Amino acid sequence: MVEVKLHDVGEGMTEGEITQYLVNVGDQVKIDQPLVEVQTDKVSAELPSPVAGTVKEILAEVGEVVTVGTTVIVLEKEGAAALPHESKASQEKEEPVSFTMKINKGRAERQSERVLATPYTRRIALENKVDIEQVSGTGPAGRVTDEDVIRFMKEGPTKTAEETSHEEAPQAREPVSEKKEEAAPVRAGKTIPYRGRRKQIGKKMTHSLMTIPHVTHFDEVDVTNVMKLREELKAEGIKPVSVASFFIKALVFALKEYPVFNAVLDEEKEEIVLKEEYNIGLAADTDEGLIVPVVQGADRLSITAINDEMKRVMQLAKENKLSKKDLTGGTFTVSNVGPLGSTGATPIINHPEVALVAFHKTKKMPVVVNDEIVIRQMMNMSMSFDHRVADGATAVAFTSRFAELIENPTKMMLEMM
Repeated sequence: MVEVKLHDVGEGMTEGEITQYLVNVGDQVKIDQPLVEVQTDKVSAELPSPVAGTVKEILAEVGEVVTVGTTVIVLEKEGAAALPHESKASQEKEEPVSFTMKINKGRAERQSERVLATPYTRRIALENKVDIEQVSGTGPAGRVTDEDVIRFMKEGPTKTAEETSHEEAPQAREPVSEKKEEAAPVRAGKTIPYRGRRKQIGKKMTHSLMTIPHVTHFDEVDVTNVMKLREELKAEGIKPVSVASFFIKALVFALKEYPVFNAVLDEEKEEIVLKEEYNIGLAADTDEGLIVPVVQGADRLSITAINDEMKRVMQLAKENKLSKKDLTGGTFTVSNVGPLGSTGATPIINHPEVALVAFHKTKKMPVVVNDEIVIRQMMNMSMSFDHRVADGATAVAFTSRFAELIENPTKMMLEMM
């Protein structure tokens, strides 16, 4: 017998919620065949089969949160029953196998075998007795979204013109009516499961607030010149880059001057550990909740390279295909909520980091420059920091240095030489 366990995936992810089993007891499985979907606070993952064989037992229930090392499925290895010469004692000595999660690997190759949908979407379908295989997906690559499932519940499956023409009117209306009756409890008194990534995010945010004495400092930055520089480079045929790429590069320079914000507090050793690497986390809003992919080694990257890496990890975040490396090692986090229309916030620090900066909406405003009123593009920013590690004056100096680099981008260019 082979035990399939939840393996340690690092970065504090010591547990996961069983969101869906992809096999049943008695099924024959192949090596690397996905067996079960597990949701952690950072990724949706699958446990694959380490051997070819038969599913003998399923030990954890859907919705159950299991810790690292917990056996969730027991397999009988292929050919085990056909070896009568093996003694029972020798079989009992066989070591159980623990197998690592394969994070979303091969999803694209399995599109023809299995409908694309997030675990949360599958949960909605499951709890409302909807066969997700019958739902037409409108998301990227045909992915079934939450809205697709809800639409199916209200309207039933989308029929082709040929199918419709062969059905009588009463027969066509009956399923729709039945679906509406099923959907009524969802529309009135609708509930959203507090499980999976959402629950893990909640636990992490609560831990951060309970552990860190948060202070939020607000400032504003004149981004007129950096916006102008970006447009000039674009006009000269240089590959376009986002303004956020300039922000991250300026943050790295500011962090080098104020390293206390690129650090972690080791309370046991009573030490503030200043990090030598500059790995910038990007708070990303996805269908399954907040996730923070990381731009590794931002200090070693050009602004163009930062832009490319940001696009790469943000796209993977949307597709739920981030690797473990893409999610680990962050030293400082950025939340760019300006495009959503935000004007201010008090963001929660991504523990065990000691600070986080949020960039808010940019808008044209009348500003006094050299005793004259001019129109400038102004952006609000908010910085939450750990008051055990740094004081308000240091935070003000940090954001002022960042603003200086953004307001005078030629100075930032000199820093790169």
